[in-house]
Amino acid sequence: MKKLSLLFCMLLTCTILRAQLRLPAFISSGMVLQQQDSVRLWGWASPGQDVSVTTGWDGQIVRTKTSSFAFWEVKVKTPAAGGPYDIQITTHETLKLSDVMIGEVWLCSGQSNMEWSFNHGEKDIAAELSLPANGNIRFFHVPKTGSAHLQDDVKGQWTIAGPETLKSFSAVAYFFGKRLQKQLNVPIGLVNASWGGTPAEAWTPAALVNEDPELRAAAAALEANPGWPTVPGAAYNAMIAPLTKANIAGVIWYQGESNVKTYGSYEKLFTSMIDAWRKAWTKPFPFYYVQIAPHTYENKFQGALLQEAQTRSMAHARTGMVVTTDLIDSAANIHPSHKKPVGERLAAWALGDHYNVPGITYRNPQVTNVQVLKSKIRISVGNAGSGLRASGRDAAGFMLGDETGNWFPAVARVSKNSIEVTSAQLSQPKYVRYGFSNTRPGNIQTKEGLPLIPFRSDTQVIVEEKEQ
Repeated sequence: MKKLSLLFCMLLTCTILRAQLRLPAFISSGMVLQQQDSVRLWGWASPGQDVSVTTGWDGQIVRTKTSSFAFWEVKVKTPAAGGPYDIQITTHETLKLSDVMIGEVWLCSGQSNMEWSFNHGEKDIAAELSLPANGNIRFFHVPKTGSAHLQDDVKGQWTIAGPETLKSFSAVAYFFGKRLQKQLNVPIGLVNASWGGTPAEAWTPAALVNEDPELRAAAAALEANPGWPTVPGAAYNAMIAPLTKANIAGVIWYQGESNVKTYGSYEKLFTSMIDAWRKAWTKPFPFYYVQIAPHTYENKFQGALLQEAQTRSMAHARTGMVVTTDLIDSAANIHPSHKKPVGERLAAWALGDHYNVPGITYRNPQVTNVQVLKSKIRISVGNAGSGLRASGRDAAGFMLGDETGNWFPAVARVSKNSIEVTSAQLSQPKYVRYGFSNTRPGNIQTKEGLPLIPFRSDTQVIVEEKEQ
C-alpha cells in the first residue's frame, strides 16, 4: 500500500510539473515576431525548472531557469522576414509552436474609430471579403478589459486575415497592414487593442495622471460611462501592459473624441502617454496618429481645439499625424464611414518616415508663415507637394479676424505653395483661421490629395459657445 501511495504521489508530482508550462496568449502558433531584432519569449513553469527554447530559423538553443515567481524569459535573435518556422520550448514537457512568421509587428490602439470594423458598418471592408485569406497578414485582437492593477497576460489568439476574421477586426488597422505588406513584401502582425469611448487617460499609466495636478483635474472632469473605463490606467493596465514584453515596430493611434471637453490638457496627456509606452517597451518606436474628424460636438470649438492640441503634438519626437477633414460624409457622424484612406495614410507615414521608402508622399501641407499685408493676409505653406489646390470650385474654410476678436467670412486665392486671403467685410485683417471649426472644414489640399492641416494665427482665448 505504501509503495502504491508513493507511486501515486510521484505520478501526481509529474503531472503537476508538466501542467506548469504555460505561455501568454501572444506567444503562440501563428504569431508574428519582429524581424532582425532581439525579441522576448516568456512564460511560466514550476519554480527552479530548466527551460530551453529552440528556434527553427537557426536551430539555436537558449536556456534559462524559472524564477521563484515561476516566471521565465529568454531573448532570441530573429532573422530577416520569412517563415513559417517552428519554436520548441522544453521543461519537463515540450510545447511546439508552429506557423511562426517573422516580419513587422504594429500595435493599433485608440477608441471607436480605431475599433470600427465591418460588423460596425464600415463600408470599405466589403470589397475585401471576396479576397482569399492572406497568410502574410496576421491579427491579434485584445478583448476589451479594464483593471485597477497591472496585468501580465491578455486573452486573444493569432488569426490569419481572411473573409471571416476581417469582419470583426479594425478596418483602419487592416488597411494600414495591407499597404505595408504589399509595399514591404514581408509578413505583417497587427495587434488591435482599442475600445470605443475611452479617453486617453484610460490608456495612460495612472501614476502619470494622478501625480500631475493639471492632468488629475482634467481626469476628474471626465464623465463616467458604463460602456467604457474613464479611470486613469484602466485600459493600459489590462490591454497594453501585458504586451510590453513583445517587440513591436511601432504604434498607430486613433483617439481624441472623448477628450474634447478637456482639450486644454490633451497635448500634455497625449505626449506623456507616448513617452510612457516607449519607456515600458524600452524602445523609441514611431507613433503615428489620426487627427479627429470634424463633428458636431456640444460646444462650438471643442473639436477644433482638440485638433489644435493634436497638431502641436507633432513636435514630439518620432510622431506623425494623418488629417481626415476631407473624408467625412456628415459632421453629424462621429464615425466617418471610409476607413481605407485613413489606414493607407497611416501606412504612408510608416513607409516614408520609418522604413525610408523613397517616393512616398505622407506629410500633410502645413502653414509655416502668416504675413499681414494691409488688406489681405498671405499664408506660406510647407509640404505643399507639387502644389496646392481647392478640391471644390472655390477655396473654403477661411475666416479673417480683427484686433477685437470679431471674425468674418473670407475668400482665398491659392497658388503653388501660398494662399492670399481677403474679406469684403474687413479692410485691415489681423488674424486668419482655416478649418478652425467643429463642423466646417476647409477644402485646400495638395495635388497629391493630402488636406491642409487646420490652423489659426491668433491666440485668442476661446469662449465656449453651444454649437448651432
